[in-house]
Amino acid sequence: MAFVRITSCLVILAAMPMAEAKELSAPAPDLSGVWARMTFGFERPASGPGPVGRYNRQPNTGGNFNNPILQPEAAAVVKKRGETLRGGADYSNPSLNCWPMMSPYIFRVQEMQLLQKKDEVVFLYMQDHQVRRVRLNSQHPAKLTPSWRGDSIGHYEGNTLIVDTVGVKTGNEPLLDIYGSPFSDKLHVTERYRLVDYDTAKAAQDQNIRDAGPVATEQAAEVDQGYRGKGLQIAFTVEDNKVFKTPWSALVTWRHAANWVENVCAENTQEYYNGGSTAIPKAGRPDF
Repeated sequence: MAFVRITSCLVILAAMPMAEAKELSAPAPDLSGVWARMTFGFERPASGPGPVGRYNRQPNTGGNFNNPILQPEAAAVVKKRGETLRGGADYSNPSLNCWPMMSPYIFRVQEMQLLQKKDEVVFLYMQDHQVRRVRLNSQHPAKLTPSWRGDSIGHYEGNTLIVDTVGVKTGNEPLLDIYGSPFSDKLHVTERYRLVDYDTAKAAQDQNIRDAGPVATEQAAEVDQGYRGKGLQIAFTVEDNKVFKTPWSALVTWRHAANWVENVCAENTQEYYNGGSTAIPKAGRPDF
């Protein structure tokens, strides 16, 4: 009887289409690790519309409000935010106000740890204890309540992790990226994560530094310059017809991190970037 059962199982497997059998046995790619990058900006795609981009190469000058992909109202928002920066002030943003960060704005954080689990993928970011959770092989709820990071679901296709996010809460001053682009309730972001060889990862990071210019403030993240293994590259696409006239894409490339640093925005007087401490108000005498 045992022999008959084994034989039946073999017959079923033999009758199964080869593509389906391969899909069932294919393991998920190992994308786990601690990854770092040294810029805030995105990398332009090989073809097609890219991100809004900088007003110019200098830090803190805002985004290119003349970019033709922007709807008129969105262009006015980007222009106003840029004028604020060029005037020496700053506009409200998640990094400044310690708010939760959503994709793709969160890619400005220069270090990230990726954890792969059976039913979810978890992203830990070095700044402000930011965490993203992606449910695997799931569906978006039929009735979705908007949240700060939206609802993210994912699945593997060959060597690629695909993450789909909708339902991001806009708030009073929605901010999509470091260029000052807003977003609406129609925002839909698709991310594709895959490993790339060392030469590809290094070339992409070096080019991004040349294109995007230096960051305004280092976050103390560090790429392991002695590591010659693979890097992690994210190709993402943004769709939001209330803000952009067309979908656009960009890349973000990470390499193996040399350390793990945690930066805290709130209640932290220690200045990690110069080893000093920020002056805080002190009373000459007690108030009570």
